[in-house]
Parts: sequence; structure tokens; C-alpha cells
Amino acid sequence: MGEEAVSTIYTPVSAESLKKLKAGETVYLTGIVHTIRDAGYERLLAIISRGEVPPVEFRDMAVWHCGPIAKRTDGRWVVVAAGPTTSSRFTSAVAEVIRRLKVKIVIGKGPIGGEAVEALASEGGVYLASTGGAGAYYAGQVKGVESVHWMDLGMPAALWTLRVEGLGPLVVAVDSKGKDLFGDRGYMVEKEMRRLFRELGIDPSHNYVWWPRRRSYQI
Repeated sequence: MGEEAVSTIYTPVSAESLKKLKAGETVYLTGIVHTIRDAGYERLLAIISRGEVPPVEFRDMAVWHCGPIAKRTDGRWVVVAAGPTTSSRFTSAVAEVIRRLKVKIVIGKGPIGGEAVEALASEGGVYLASTGGAGAYYAGQVKGVESVHWMDLGMPAALWTLRVEGLGPLVVAVDSKGKDLFGDRGYMVEKEMRRLFRELGIDPSHNYVWWPRRRSYQI
């Protein structure tokens, strides 16, 4: 087997650098990244629907589905944890942000939905998968806080603009051509399960879940 391709990308990102990335490759990111979650997407979409300008620049930049925890030290913010959150929750919202604000990189956890995959492919963007439970590790790659907006939403839900160096390792889960690593793997798993069910005589329509059971009593 050949060596795995590993590269570093920088924000603001160029279309050429994203075209070189292929699904399954490992990358690191250096530059500026904006964190955003549920409430942040809701506010951001409300802002752009009113024709207003967001507080930070999103074009050719990266958004990270992350809820940072930070503390004030010597008058500045220091991020102590930066754990990624599940991206499938934001599929429709991130798709609209990609199309309207020209975000080129989305970083998150787990798969992202088909609408977002299509938006990335149409705009030449990529989705990079990070590792859940590694908040303290990723915090070590955050070198500074450039700004923070919308703290009224709560610290993890605020819009943080972070300066990162070598953020990763991240896996290219969706490349700029729309190849979806999670989607491909899911299809292969489902295909193999159907084969095994036929071979073992298992009824695929039967519910084999043992727990939770339906309660027959009141609590």
C-alpha cells in the first residue's frame, strides 16, 4: 500500500487547493475558522434573509461545528476545549450558508446530509470530519481568539472566530466533486447486510431491537 496523502490547507482558501483534495485523504488546516452551532445558524440565516451583513467574513472561509469553552486570562480569551458536534443536525442550514455566503470548508463530526453534499459540490467546497471527544486536543491547536459574537446565545453557541495552526488530523469526508465518504461506506454496509440477511434467512422487516422494551406499567 502507498503512503496516505496528507496536506495542509490555509484560509482564506483557494479553489485550486480544494480541487486537489480527494475523499479519504487526511488534511490539516491553518488560518481562521468560525465556529457555529444550532442557535448560531438560526441567527445567521435571519441576518442574511434581512439583507444584512454578518459580523464576520464567510466567503472562502471555514466553519466548524464546534462549541468552544474558553476562559479569560490576562484580559484575553483562551480556549480550553473545542469539541466538534454532529453535523447532520445542520444539513439544511449549512447548505444555505454554503450557497449564499460562499463558505468553502465545513468541519464537523460524523456524516453530513445530501443537501449539504450537493451544495458543496456546486460551490467547490469540502467537508472535513473531525474526531468526537477530542475537545482538549483540538484546543491545543487554537492559537488565538480573533473575535467572539452573540455571547447572549451562551458560550458554546456563540460565533467564535479562531486562529488555528495545524488543526487536525481531519479527514476529507466530502470532496469538491461531491464524493461522499460516509455515503459510500453506508451504501456498502447496507448492501453487505442485505446479502447476509439473505444468506442467514433473516427477515429484514422484523424488529430485532431488544431494548428499550415497551413498558406495560406506569411510572
